[in-house]
Amino acid sequence: MKIGFIGPGRMGRPMVDRLIAAGHEVTVLVRRPEARAAAEADGLTCVDTVPAAVRDADAVFVVVLTDEQVRSVCLGPEGALTAMKPGAVLIQHTTSDPTTAQLLVEAGAVRGIGVLDAALSGGPHDIAAGRLTLWVGGAEMLLNEARPLLESYASPILFVGPAGNGQRVKLVNNALFVAQVGLAIDAVRLAGSIGIDESAILAALPHGSGASRALGVVAHAGSVDAVAPRLAALMSKDVAVVREVAAGAGADLGLLGAVLSSDAVTKKVLTDPTSPTRDRPRPTPADDPR
Repeated sequence: MKIGFIGPGRMGRPMVDRLIAAGHEVTVLVRRPEARAAAEADGLTCVDTVPAAVRDADAVFVVVLTDEQVRSVCLGPEGALTAMKPGAVLIQHTTSDPTTAQLLVEAGAVRGIGVLDAALSGGPHDIAAGRLTLWVGGAEMLLNEARPLLESYASPILFVGPAGNGQRVKLVNNALFVAQVGLAIDAVRLAGSIGIDESAILAALPHGSGASRALGVVAHAGSVDAVAPRLAALMSKDVAVVREVAAGAGADLGLLGAVLSSDAVTKKVLTDPTSPTRDRPRPTPADDPR
């Protein structure tokens, strides 16, 4: 298939590599001259406008940083959905507001373009191994048609209902993950208060019934203080989106909200003391260690 790819960054680039290895013809959007030179040196076909990237594509992938960027590159007179040919499919991977997914579906329907809300969980290493998790909202028939393409880099690929549900599942997952990291950090605090060394408890707990992927992230970091520099930029963005979406829906975050507002989360997960921009969350690629 002919593929247009918007956002060949930390997450997007290994997807591009897997798609090319599967035999697809990929054109990538790269605007910065230095990034384009590097991509072309790697043998990639590069263009510098959205229409040039997507107009001939059978499928277009969007892996950018923020909800605002998704709307910018997909909507409007210079957006992907305006330039794509009828019958093509747009696959949107960026963590964003569920209403954005619904807007894309509506805009695509006007021109006969299908849209999949394909929220993801995993990191570049998972993509390289073909085991990225996808939660996909949209038309199930469209997903079935696109599944062989997505299987180039993802497994499992889970259908979760209408467009927007992919993002909703991702946001619930993000809230649970960050809360679990905060609970793991507080467990280390508790251990210290009753006389157990931090390194000892982090070595012991992953082998018990309290083990979780979040605990594994803390244990792999080696100490509580090493968690925030690894996760803060990414998780602060995700938690902000969770709160905004919950507030907009009138949903109660309940115990998750209490943990997300705790010192263990706000000070030890979401605030990076080593960052010069620690007082304002930075937008980051759509990837995570979950």
